[in-house]
Amino acid sequence: MSRINLYQTPEHGCPYLDKKMSVTQFVDPDKVPNIHLYSQLSQLGFRRSGEHIYRPSCPDCNSCISIRVPVSEAVFSKNQQRCLNRAKDFDFIHTHAVDSDEHYNIYEKYINSRHKGGDMYPATRELFRNFLLSSWANTQFLEIRHDSTLIASAVYDQLIDGISAIYCYFDPDYSRYSPGKLAILKQLQSAQHKGLSYLYLGYQIEECDKMNYKSNYKPAEQFINMAWQRIE
Repeated sequence: MSRINLYQTPEHGCPYLDKKMSVTQFVDPDKVPNIHLYSQLSQLGFRRSGEHIYRPSCPDCNSCISIRVPVSEAVFSKNQQRCLNRAKDFDFIHTHAVDSDEHYNIYEKYINSRHKGGDMYPATRELFRNFLLSSWANTQFLEIRHDSTLIASAVYDQLIDGISAIYCYFDPDYSRYSPGKLAILKQLQSAQHKGLSYLYLGYQIEECDKMNYKSNYKPAEQFINMAWQRIE
């Protein structure tokens, strides 16, 4: 890996844990990454947001732990199998990332109904672009459609060794189908089909109800003390 500079934000309020302060490290924004560098950094616990690659670097907290699934060993629970079975009439389409009204309208409906008060509320087209899209990452959309109507989209980056799941937004009217869970299961299947090694799920935060679900996908590995360790 070539030498890279990291820049650090001032302390700011943590978006996940109340009364906590957080610090974020970013890869030098003047260095345009490529997929090889991005893949190496993902192996070291970094993530992408828009054009930037980052990781938490909080001096007094280590709650954010990178987590990934070795896809060749993935085992679906009975609950996860039922989720797949409920979606048997859906269509799953992989496409290059697009900035379309169809996608933005679902994103806007999702953010404004599910994440009021969060740092992405209220939804705007600019936030959609700046968060999900990138000029250099190999970003894809997994569209979930019912009778040709878009009901959900999983945004992911294809890396050298796997898939990095970035975000999922869906029409809340279809919540009974658990679209977020369904999106992860279909990304696991896609990675298996492509012969990739890992599905990177981002940060597991046990103390945060919205971020502690990722260890439900098994087996899972966490990046702790600069090494990936299997969760027992």
